[in-house]
Amino acid sequence: MRQVAALSLALALLLSATVLPAQSLRGSRASIARIYRQANAHELHFYQTPGGVERAASRGRFVTLEPNDYFALFDVGYPYARPAVGAFVERLARQYHAACGEQMIVTSAVRPSSEQPRNSAERSVHPTGMAVDLRKPTRSPCLKWLRSTLLSLERAGVIEATEERHPPHFHVAVFPRPYKSYVERITGRPLRLPGESADTYVVRRGDTLWEIARRHDTTVRELLQVNNRSSETIRIGEKLKIPGELAGN
Repeated sequence: MRQVAALSLALALLLSATVLPAQSLRGSRASIARIYRQANAHELHFYQTPGGVERAASRGRFVTLEPNDYFALFDVGYPYARPAVGAFVERLARQYHAACGEQMIVTSAVRPSSEQPRNSAERSVHPTGMAVDLRKPTRSPCLKWLRSTLLSLERAGVIEATEERHPPHFHVAVFPRPYKSYVERITGRPLRLPGESADTYVVRRGDTLWEIARRHDTTVRELLQVNNRSSETIRIGEKLKIPGELAGN
């Protein structure tokens, strides 16, 4: 009986050791690899210079993080992010404010490769705009809520989050398409991303259908389907329907 009990205990410890680290917010090489694979799967560009980031923002590839009653920016050099990341920040900030009664603080968004800190991961996705850093709350209830919420979203497979110590913050990489699908599933309505005043997009000079799809975290196939067309040819001034998007709920 003692041998059976010892074997059972050893098995339980083994199982817990294999499950818990992936949901601990401690980060790992496997976590970095998952984030990097997502960046590649979404075909995101790694911007090398400040000029590249600013040009991408001017062309609509990023949305501007606009501080409001729910979140603030602190020492953010480039207040831009992928549209789905902007939706994530807005949604999480509203929930954080409701649960904690204070603003959520964003300390970093897109950051060009040329300005990455020395201690950043070699495969950091900050240059793509799919990651943000959140200041670690000092109040225990707020910290507990944020940890719990980030863990829940990580388990859902829509983000990867790491609790960093120097300086104290949470690094959060948002997976655009999975996050969009997740929010639509739990809310039962389309997710319209920040910067979109309607469910249509007006074609501008230099646009391609592939670029428009990437900018709105969708695919060329979905754009063709929702617009009931087979040709990828587009014209300046033409209005295209964008598959269900909405500013974070």
